[in-house]
Amino acid sequence: MSGGLDGKAYEMKDLFSNQAGTYAAFRPTYPDELYQFIYSRLHHFDAAWDCGTGNGQVARDLAKKFRTVFATDISAKQLGNAYPAENIRYSQAGEETTFKDNSMDLITVAQAIHWFDREKFYKEVRRVAKEDALLAVWGYGLLSINSELDLPLRDFYYKQVGPYWDPERKLIDEQYRTISFPFSEINVPRFNFYFEWTIEEFLGYLNTWSSVQNYKQINGINPVDELAERILPMWGPEKRTITFPLFARFGEIG
Repeated sequence: MSGGLDGKAYEMKDLFSNQAGTYAAFRPTYPDELYQFIYSRLHHFDAAWDCGTGNGQVARDLAKKFRTVFATDISAKQLGNAYPAENIRYSQAGEETTFKDNSMDLITVAQAIHWFDREKFYKEVRRVAKEDALLAVWGYGLLSINSELDLPLRDFYYKQVGPYWDPERKLIDEQYRTISFPFSEINVPRFNFYFEWTIEEFLGYLNTWSSVQNYKQINGINPVDELAERILPMWGPEKRTITFPLFARFGEIG
């Protein structure tokens, strides 16, 4: 799989099965304002498809609004750690599904489309979408804490584990601006989302990074441990406000 160039034929990567439990515990959830904006663009709430659902974070939120949420992922381990709900139908699948034609009011992809064969996925989106359906794709970039802690974090991100990111990470850094998006695009407001985290929660999140997992596999040590020693005196015992920048591409499919 190459650097995410549109039109390249490749299989969706499974990078998160090995840390599925950690992923479920430490991945951030998305702001309610994002969902409210999505819902304001919809007319019906019968069925939604969350592709690349991971542990079902988005599916869980969509299930509060939709009659049925269909949530797919290529990782059986991720699905095994997914949030249960009576109206969520989890299944193992990639960009192609067995869903009925013209059956979905909403298709979502959160922090995952950079792994997709987008040409194949967009074809499937057009097949399963209803006439007035919406495709909502979003992601989030490198978090920020404060000027003191951001310096070692950025050094860690770009230098220490930077070479261990898969090529597709570049699309996140570019905030999905460079991916193809062949739909009638909607302007999306800028969202940030915030958390109050202990240092343990912060380090737990870093351990979900695919670059950290790649580093550990190649070098036999966890680079997060070294960063922890460096920033612990700066962090202190209190919680810190963590800010994530969120970016999105929304499109009307019909």
